[in-house]
Amino acid sequence: MTLTTLLQRTRPPRKSGKVRLVVGAIALLGAAAVGFGPSILGSIGRFPVHDDPPTPSDAVVVLYTGVEYYPRLIEAARLYNAGLAKTILLNGNRKTDVLRRLEKKGFVSCCDWSENYIRILGLLGVPRESILAVNAEDVYDTISEARAVGPVLLERGIQSILLTTSKSHTRRARHIWNRLFGDRLTIRSVAAESDPYDPEAWWRHGRQIRWVLAEYGAWLYYGWQML
Repeated sequence: MTLTTLLQRTRPPRKSGKVRLVVGAIALLGAAAVGFGPSILGSIGRFPVHDDPPTPSDAVVVLYTGVEYYPRLIEAARLYNAGLAKTILLNGNRKTDVLRRLEKKGFVSCCDWSENYIRILGLLGVPRESILAVNAEDVYDTISEARAVGPVLLERGIQSILLTTSKSHTRRARHIWNRLFGDRLTIRSVAAESDPYDPEAWWRHGRQIRWVLAEYGAWLYYGWQML
């Protein structure tokens, strides 16, 4: 089997009607925002951000899905070094059908998926024994990530967590985790300080425009799924 055939067999299906509806809604949102000017754009940029003041907790959970992962690691190390948690939990090792097929053909990764992240945290003062790495191969969004990681926290007797994520992801992450585990965990969502997202001027940066559109799309899709 050639690599081309392999890719063709795992090509994603066409967008569903729901996804097309979400894309259309995002386009209308963007057009309306541009028409109303910076004040509305600033409000749109601020809504996805919910940055809780960090308090002492059992663990820092570094969310993997989304963008700008390295600022999240830096924030987790900062919280750990400030004495706000004794454990940092990572999750990762996402796998697609294409990667699994390549592994069946003999592909072997050069090192464990978590090793580079653990080394970065070590560089920032976090000892290896304070890091818990959770293999989460089939996670594809914030909901599935919470469902994969949450039970691990509960099994270890963890009762309070600081979710470390990108600024534009904080509100939705907090909402989803509270909905799934709010009755068993005390959850605070902490934005990575070094994350480059600027809610007051996001429309001036190509990357940040994509982040905002993707975040609102995720909210719309989440709401659609919950109907």
